[in-house]
Amino acid sequence: MPIRQTLDGRVPVMIWTDDADPESLRQLRNVAALPFVFHHVAAMADVHAGIGATIGTVMATKGAVIPAAVGVDIGCGMAALKLPLDAGAMQGRRPELRHAIERSIPTGFESHRHAAPGARSWDGWRRFKDLHPRAQHLLDKAMAQLGTLGGGNHFIELCRDEEGRAWVMLHSGSRHVGKCLADFHISEAKAFVDRQGARPPDPALSHLEDGTRAFDAYMHDLLWAQDYARENRRIMLDLVLKDLSRLLNGGRPLTPEAEINCHHNYAARERHFGAEVIVTRKGAVRAGVGEMGVVPGSMGTKSFIVRGKGCPEAYDSCSHGAGRRMSRHEAKRRFTVADLKEATQGVECRKDGGVLDEIPQAYKPIDDVIANQSDLVEVTVTLKQVLCVKG
Repeated sequence: MPIRQTLDGRVPVMIWTDDADPESLRQLRNVAALPFVFHHVAAMADVHAGIGATIGTVMATKGAVIPAAVGVDIGCGMAALKLPLDAGAMQGRRPELRHAIERSIPTGFESHRHAAPGARSWDGWRRFKDLHPRAQHLLDKAMAQLGTLGGGNHFIELCRDEEGRAWVMLHSGSRHVGKCLADFHISEAKAFVDRQGARPPDPALSHLEDGTRAFDAYMHDLLWAQDYARENRRIMLDLVLKDLSRLLNGGRPLTPEAEINCHHNYAARERHFGAEVIVTRKGAVRAGVGEMGVVPGSMGTKSFIVRGKGCPEAYDSCSHGAGRRMSRHEAKRRFTVADLKEATQGVECRKDGGVLDEIPQAYKPIDDVIANQSDLVEVTVTLKQVLCVKG
């Protein structure tokens, strides 16, 4: 599907869905009004309101970056592995598999009691001393949280594809250290804007200006946190593979047949429409020609492995998931645990009030989201969840 609607402003906003609520439209107009936003703003098919900028926003900026538009979970994203394993091998073993993964990978605010295998040898620790001074006391915690899931909508899933093959899929980011770095720089952006006497339409859209020490410090810490998030997902995949190898493959190693590891909350220097810009994807995946991505649906539905088509108007991007259609509070008010159990039939997962806000009905239909971005990506694999570990 092509662009479904366009908003006028200082620069236009191109939207890949008709299903955008009034608050999202207001936030998109606010972003488009900023003087350093380049060419146009792109809103993906899963767009919904966030803090300052909508989740599902892709913006290109010149000479500035907005830390809060990247968000507090820097480098949050998806990873997936195709396994040399028939999904039928999981039948009858799903509760055992879920409990094994929950033992191996801390969730919520938890950390590993001892650093996960490979965590201490990560090359990124050599750059830790150059991070924001207020982050220096976080080294031990950051090391202990490398290879942990976190909470909220983060998850680990075992899935089957159309051919009956098993996949591992997970969603996580840069954990506590990433949030702290984001918070430090968001505060500095607000202070910078105040000193300049600028009045952005929303304080969360405060920016840092290229050529300043604060800008350089943020970009350094941003790139480090993005690398940390990618490594966090990689280590978790290794931990899941060990459990699967032990329980389903007689302890023999499982060598993945395909691997994808992609951010969907991040910023990068790229070239678009003849200009060098900083592209911020807040809840969007890079989908250049041939680039592979993961677009998850809610638990109990299905997810997709996609190949990018490289749409210029979308800044080579696509949606990052189904996108929430209601707040967590509203989901808990509207639905019951009985509704959750019905919606997740056939999926081995928690079915209690603690994850009620993640009920599939709280999200937009993933099939609609995929249909609305057929000009951005092609689906290569459809995955059905059979097991879900929630953060």
